[in-house]
Amino acid sequence: MKPPTVVRAESLLGTEAETWAQVTRRGYSLNEHWTVGFADGTHAFLKVGSIDPSPQWIRDEREVYAAVDGPFMPRFLGFEDGPAPLLLLEDLMPARWPPPWRDGDVQLVVAALAEAAAADVRGPLPALAEAYENDWRTIERDPAPFLSTRLRDEAWLARTLPALIEAADAAPLQGESLCHCDVRSDNLCLKDGRVVLVDWNHARRGNPQFDLAFWAPSLALEHGPPPDEHGVDELAAFVAGFFAARAGLPKPAGAPAVRDFQRVQAQVALDWAERVL
Repeated sequence: MKPPTVVRAESLLGTEAETWAQVTRRGYSLNEHWTVGFADGTHAFLKVGSIDPSPQWIRDEREVYAAVDGPFMPRFLGFEDGPAPLLLLEDLMPARWPPPWRDGDVQLVVAALAEAAAADVRGPLPALAEAYENDWRTIERDPAPFLSTRLRDEAWLARTLPALIEAADAAPLQGESLCHCDVRSDNLCLKDGRVVLVDWNHARRGNPQFDLAFWAPSLALEHGPPPDEHGVDELAAFVAGFFAARAGLPKPAGAPAVRDFQRVQAQVALDWAERVL
């Protein structure tokens, strides 16, 4: 018997599914994903949003595909809304997904981000400054979650927090470029000598250096260059605050492993911010 998600995809595309397999993404979401081969030769990747907040994220991602297209994005194939929205994209699973990073890969990601930054956005997207805030101010109001990570102690926080707040307040977020806002290795692949970025649900308008800055900690953890080498030091304190403010929070039901990853990113970003300060 065909899984209900595959049947929904057949109805959307108007063609019969011949092969299907449920897949485990390398990312952190526990939502349902499938690869499906159809009778007309289409190979699709199916994303279902069932665990909150993923239903809204699937809708948000569909809106991004309606507003933007380019070789740095998967091909959009279909969408069905409902309690568990369904998004159909081209199947990129056979592509190469780093790590390991090969010579030239980082430059290809930078080139794809530059293409995205120059893309024509045909519809409204929220601005970075509307979606992100200085998270060191959040930590100032309630330092307990951050201190629970033991990444730094109370004395360090008392000594360093004013400078971090000032530096993060000054972070340049403004701009009109398309920003992916979730660049990391499980959200990109290499196909035909190009980089394709996936999971566009957090896309915003703003300073394109934002993507480089937020990618830098995870890239360093995968034996890439240190964050200091990307020329985005003015965003170091802002990035560090983002990860530091989240690493000690309760684990979200839909992505319980994400806090551990945010903690190690916070460690890299805190070291980076200290060097910059």
